[in-house]
Amino acid sequence: MNHSNQEHLSLSVPQQDTVRKEICSIAVVRRVAAMLDLNPDEFTEGAALPRGWQFILMGADTTRSQLRADGFPGLGVAMPDLGLPRLMLGSRSVSYMQDIPIGAAVHRHSSIKSLTQKTTKAGPMVVAVIQHEIKLHGADLPALIETQTYLLLPATKGASPASTEHFTTHVTGDKVKTVVPDETLLFQYSALGFNSHKIHIDRSHARNVEGFPDLVVNGGLATLLLTEFLRKEMGVSPSTIKARHVAPLFCGSPITMVVNKSESKWQLQAYDNRSTLAVDMEVEPHEL
Repeated sequence: MNHSNQEHLSLSVPQQDTVRKEICSIAVVRRVAAMLDLNPDEFTEGAALPRGWQFILMGADTTRSQLRADGFPGLGVAMPDLGLPRLMLGSRSVSYMQDIPIGAAVHRHSSIKSLTQKTTKAGPMVVAVIQHEIKLHGADLPALIETQTYLLLPATKGASPASTEHFTTHVTGDKVKTVVPDETLLFQYSALGFNSHKIHIDRSHARNVEGFPDLVVNGGLATLLLTEFLRKEMGVSPSTIKARHVAPLFCGSPITMVVNKSESKWQLQAYDNRSTLAVDMEVEPHEL
């Protein structure tokens, strides 16, 4: 989301480092496959976890009493409130160094890397940068590093009008696909990542508290849909991912996904039902 920044102030970072042993469970992997309408039996222990599916290893175990008022548990670490009750994903980058075998034990180190307070034309905002390192059991180097940037925002009131009309006149590319995320998809993705952020699961909260026209599609789900589009349609697995989330996507509204080859990289975008750019992603392919 674009903001005109007028003032920056680094805040002290709370001690929120978390180290957890996780299992890349075959049962959970098969549930992700089912969510994506893939055959769960095609995924077996020992095979590589599809790149993009690592969200199942990053759920926080934040207790209910420590949740933010908006229900967000954080991904890996609890997210502070700082007097800013709204939260949106701003960007995500992932570097894959090696595959994670399905069934393997891994160690995840999650931490808040920085908190930066900004004064913008829209009001105060804090940018929180969270980093995750996932190592295979016994390994010295990480299998992947993922960095997420979140925007903590002030309160708003009143819902925006919903619109389901679909415009496609300005969306073109090497490959184009349209999907319509429904409540079931948002629920399943949120449950698999243990994400209780109310903008994804509580329509009344999304509309009446946060001012959205409907449930908001998880930023991680939008990223997953794009990486799966690239994997299934183009046969490409990522080596690195850089994604910017510039506008929200909404439940029940079409998402148009576009992929283009640009020299050695792949450019992917997701557009909302008004053909507004919502996610802009660059992928460097994994060379087998």
